[in-house]
Amino acid sequence: MWDGDGEPGTGLRDPGMETQRLDQELTWSWGHRPGSALDRAEAMAPPPSPPLAASTPVLHGEFGSYPARGPRFALTLTPQALHVQRLRPKPEARPRGGLVLLAEVSGCCTLRSRSAADSAAYFRIYTYPRGRRGGRRRATRTFRADGAATYEGNRAEAQRWATALTCLLRGLPLPGDGEITAQLLPRPPRLLLLINPFGGRGLAWQWCKNYVLPMISEAGLSFNLIQTERQNHARELVQGLSLSEWDAIVTVSGDGLLYEVLNGLLERPDWEEAVKTPVGILPCGSGNALAGAVNQHGGFEPALGIDLLLNCSLLLCRGGGRPLDLMSVTLASGSRCFSFLSVAWGFVSDVDIQSERFRALGSARFTLGTVLGLATLHTYCGRLSYLPATVEPASPATAHGLPRAKSELTLVPAPVPPMAHSPLHRSVSDLPLPLPQPALASPGSPERLPILALNGGGPELAADWGGAGDVPLSPDPLLPSPPGSPKAALLSPITEGSPEMPASFGLLPPTLDGDPVAISTGGPPDHLLPPLGTPLPPGWVTLEGDFVLMLAISPSHLGADMVAAPHARFDDGLVHLCWVRSGISRAMLLRLFLAMERGSHFSLGCPQLGYAAARAFRLEPLTPRGVLTVDGEQVEYGPLQAQMHPGLGTLITGPPGCPGRNP
Repeated sequence: MWDGDGEPGTGLRDPGMETQRLDQELTWSWGHRPGSALDRAEAMAPPPSPPLAASTPVLHGEFGSYPARGPRFALTLTPQALHVQRLRPKPEARPRGGLVLLAEVSGCCTLRSRSAADSAAYFRIYTYPRGRRGGRRRATRTFRADGAATYEGNRAEAQRWATALTCLLRGLPLPGDGEITAQLLPRPPRLLLLINPFGGRGLAWQWCKNYVLPMISEAGLSFNLIQTERQNHARELVQGLSLSEWDAIVTVSGDGLLYEVLNGLLERPDWEEAVKTPVGILPCGSGNALAGAVNQHGGFEPALGIDLLLNCSLLLCRGGGRPLDLMSVTLASGSRCFSFLSVAWGFVSDVDIQSERFRALGSARFTLGTVLGLATLHTYCGRLSYLPATVEPASPATAHGLPRAKSELTLVPAPVPPMAHSPLHRSVSDLPLPLPQPALASPGSPERLPILALNGGGPELAADWGGAGDVPLSPDPLLPSPPGSPKAALLSPITEGSPEMPASFGLLPPTLDGDPVAISTGGPPDHLLPPLGTPLPPGWVTLEGDFVLMLAISPSHLGADMVAAPHARFDDGLVHLCWVRSGISRAMLLRLFLAMERGSHFSLGCPQLGYAAARAFRLEPLTPRGVLTVDGEQVEYGPLQAQMHPGLGTLITGPPGCPGRNP
């Protein structure tokens, strides 16, 4: 699956400042996590110097190749790409692979020859370019720094390039005219990975070993990984974590695991600080809606399966993020949970829950569920009330116009113009992995084995070995960790199964029994909502009748390939309400869902389709039986209401508009 060198193979937002905040982006990177209020203020402040233009050269130099008898290259590093031009033996008229987009680079490392007679140092980058068929495959490029007479001089040059590239990848500032040294790099970011091994038809653990761990290891991110054992396990874990020891919590599963993490953070006594912990998602489940939105935000083409996982992993390696709106949902019993995705009633929730029995099919379960749902189409009587947003969604595309049902035009007001624990950190090599080869080691670690295959396949450096005259390379610790950072230590692999959680994790004993749905008692108050069952204040709009479906969604995607609200943003402060009235034909409903793959369903002119942007809503089902879901999880049936809390969380998204599209 993986190929060798050179060639790829097979804070609560003030509602009065909505307009001012729409285009502000959280600018923290892996080099700077805004942990305190002062840090966050500094992160939001303008950079001390203007950013480099995309084509501004950062470094330029001449390198050889590995093996040594290969061609020579001129390398030019810019903020967007590494330009590679062959110099000898014959310059290429049309350089092949001459442009390496940083959006496709996971990381880099430096190496040295095992031969004491070789004074050269080596600089390697790990890339994931898209092939002719669109899928990504891993490739490496290794360059030989040999311009100096001594190894120390060549090592300094390789280190300079590795440092500059790492700074560009992580969004760290480079000195305008100062020297680029390894001291520019902070300690490696520390990630807590939570994986549901049963996600993605049971392939989540295999995908994590084969794709996720190699890539974030190449990026120099240190992490520890826990397999969840039951429902709400992740929720219990994050409730007892010492969060100061982690830079982010990343779920390797579908949307359900992140739902547990966010609700667990909001259950903590220190929820106001805890919920600011950056969270990330790597899609290894059947429902990957948020990952689809992250993929779109990063500028990548729509993707599914492993390609979506690789895209999101590349963005995770870059760091950076945005505020994440969270929606508090009050259920009929008075309990409350927090949603980052959607509240659904009718056709969407029916398909979601009824397709659970087809979970072995992966994402195809939703396709089969949709077909069965169309065959037994139901309508539901109910009442939907909402508080209209004071601003319209930011810049909806012309093709994504939002027509309202004709019978409801008079009901919708005219839109307003936009206005003390022991340290828990362990590097990757501390994680016992059930691999057929020695355990992984952090990039740049002196103990890293030179012929270790990061993906569990053949030796990684085997493709670099030219023959009897070419000495194998070994990793060179050119990028030392800052003082106090733990070094990697190889452990023996363990047998297959769920890794046990070390006692030093600093976790409090679980106190909850694991209810079907995580219910949060913490979190901010719902100042826009009266108690459930009491009259609504003035300014609310109410619709009543028979509905086929009602969907309240926060991000753009309802699934990895379903763009329900194409103009939505992670931090627009809006809940996007979509509903379909009764009277729609099965054929038209099918057309809506097919068009949703492109986000063009609002342009079909369907009179039963309605839309509104809101800050809060109340749903009162009048049909005695039905299914309600929050983020794909079934909740108690009955009246519910919800309010959007803008920017309450923080989501790792990578750089916006990352140039990941092929020309």
